[in-house]
Amino acid sequence: MTTATIVVSHLSKAYKHYPSRWSRLWEWLNLGRRICHESRWALRDVSFTVRPGEALGIMGINGAGKSTLLKLITGTTWPTSGQVKMRGRVAAMLELGMGFHPDFTGRQNAIMAGQLLGLSTRDMLRLMPAIEAFAEIGDYIDQPARVYSSGMQVRLAFSVATAVRPDILIVDEALSVGDAYFQHKSFERIRAFRQQGTTLLIVSHDKAAIQSICDRAILLSGGKMLMQGPPEAVMDYYNAMLADPGEGGVRQDVTSNGAVQTVSGSREVVLTQWRLNNTNGQHVDVVSSGQTVHLAVSARVQRPVTQLVLGFMIKDRLGQPVFGTNTHHLGQVLHDLHLGQEVAFDIEWVANLGPGTYSIALALHAEHHHVAVNYEWRDLALVFNVVNMDRADFVGVTWLPHKLTIRI
Repeated sequence: MTTATIVVSHLSKAYKHYPSRWSRLWEWLNLGRRICHESRWALRDVSFTVRPGEALGIMGINGAGKSTLLKLITGTTWPTSGQVKMRGRVAAMLELGMGFHPDFTGRQNAIMAGQLLGLSTRDMLRLMPAIEAFAEIGDYIDQPARVYSSGMQVRLAFSVATAVRPDILIVDEALSVGDAYFQHKSFERIRAFRQQGTTLLIVSHDKAAIQSICDRAILLSGGKMLMQGPPEAVMDYYNAMLADPGEGGVRQDVTSNGAVQTVSGSREVVLTQWRLNNTNGQHVDVVSSGQTVHLAVSARVQRPVTQLVLGFMIKDRLGQPVFGTNTHHLGQVLHDLHLGQEVAFDIEWVANLGPGTYSIALALHAEHHHVAVNYEWRDLALVFNVVNMDRADFVGVTWLPHKLTIRI
């Protein structure tokens, strides 16, 4: 069992901003007695612990402080205050091809990168066949790095960083540059490392990656840690932040089963009732795979609005989207609704889903998505179970109609 840990305590980083180059010189000549700069905080008072074998995801919009945090953790820059303690051998994938010399070949760069990770030249020569095989860049391995595409740099850098399973693996957005095939291949290796006990710290805008790999996530905003918790709850809060929450703000409630439900919006139009019914109009929370069901939703207009769109999203137990659409895409937008008006929606759909637990998120908004004008967004509005009653056994989150033909 690994003992690799990361402990971040009250970590802060400020950069000095001078109004002119002469201000920097004047401050230097005065030996700091007269301050001529303004401190701009990229990160402020961030604390968390990554336990042995745990996977932690870091979320946030561009400029939230994610990359600064990783640089402080890996020691490529120094904090203004606070400290980081790590135990275990670390492999980090931060900036694309960082440390690669453009005039050296891929093989030479790989050997040097391995030495920076603490491996000997003999170790790297022994590992090179496996690195080449995983990177799949062919004869380019012996070509100068300056002729590499960004995707080739990612392939080689990741292959070197993971040639030997590290105690701690830190991955920034670099993998998002690679092609889809290599992204799948890389995440399979990361999952395998996780199963073997590697402690993981990952920054990604890929919600599916965070939710499928990580045990916990933290959300950064303006250099501060806004929240931490289960990946789905953090993702829901992050999604709510992307829209203007209006006077209603963003709140999170704990449901009766312990799940965290995120609700946001301006409340100009509000949800008043939502049910999942069978074709007889009876409420159901257990559905047979392939059964026809109705999503019945009622809303009330609290202030006049020029547009109203209802959206719904079905998610699996990990919070990953299975299917979603809205009345804008269906060509049924409502216009010019007045105060006090009640609206009832009924969406009939076939639950071609695999056995398991699913949730439905609901949204009332204008335009084609909730980011511009969000009246109400409610995650985990409904939770229901799907069982396989009359289909042939299958695996996965969806059942696809199919026909089998065999010829001998």
